[in-house]
Amino acid sequence: MCYSKRQAASLKRKRIKFLESDAPAAYKFIMSTRVKICGITNPADAQAVVKAGADALGYIFYLKSPRFVELEQAAEISKTLPSLIMRVGVFVNAPEKLITRAIADCGLTMLQFHGDESPEFCTQFGLMSMKAFRVHGRETLEQIPKYHTDAYLLDAYSSTTLGGTGEKFNWDLAVEAQKFGKPIFLAGGLTPENVAEAIGKVYPFGVDVSSGVEMAPGKKDHAKVKAFIDAVRHAE
Repeated sequence: MCYSKRQAASLKRKRIKFLESDAPAAYKFIMSTRVKICGITNPADAQAVVKAGADALGYIFYLKSPRFVELEQAAEISKTLPSLIMRVGVFVNAPEKLITRAIADCGLTMLQFHGDESPEFCTQFGLMSMKAFRVHGRETLEQIPKYHTDAYLLDAYSSTTLGGTGEKFNWDLAVEAQKFGKPIFLAGGLTPENVAEAIGKVYPFGVDVSSGVEMAPGKKDHAKVKAFIDAVRHAE
């Protein structure tokens, strides 16, 4: 399923503001496709992501992830970042105490929930939130409206891992998810080579990449990061 030129133009005009009415003024305008580079674990990668022009970076506070970062390390990285880049904390069934501490110590501007969190849990922290869904099939879409987060992230399903699989899912389902009226971040198997195709098909609010721009889990390939972001900008 692809958009017609008329539908695509309409969707571009209607791209939703990333924040709702209580958003800081800096974000209250329609943006081009947002780029989030996830799985940041060290200062050098963070600076490369900023230099390449990313809009957001993600810290994974999930111990079982190969891209896990200690809270103290993430806090130090955040001190070096420009104020406008978004700092996203990625959590999987984390205790409230860890989340509130990460918000305070790392200056998080968005929370991403990748586990079995309830709809109420995701929106209780007074910060922008995004619920991630591992798309297994159309039945996954039935869960989305239960969550009143500011955005949704659609990722590939895996029976062995919660993200960073490097695998794609059926992008037609991401197109269908646009009907829920919230910003959609597309993830799962995106690379510098296919991200333009993904944008042309889905017209997501944002794209999220981790393994597709790495030389090893938790270590970014700076050339791939730049190539990925350049591909996004040229696709718009």
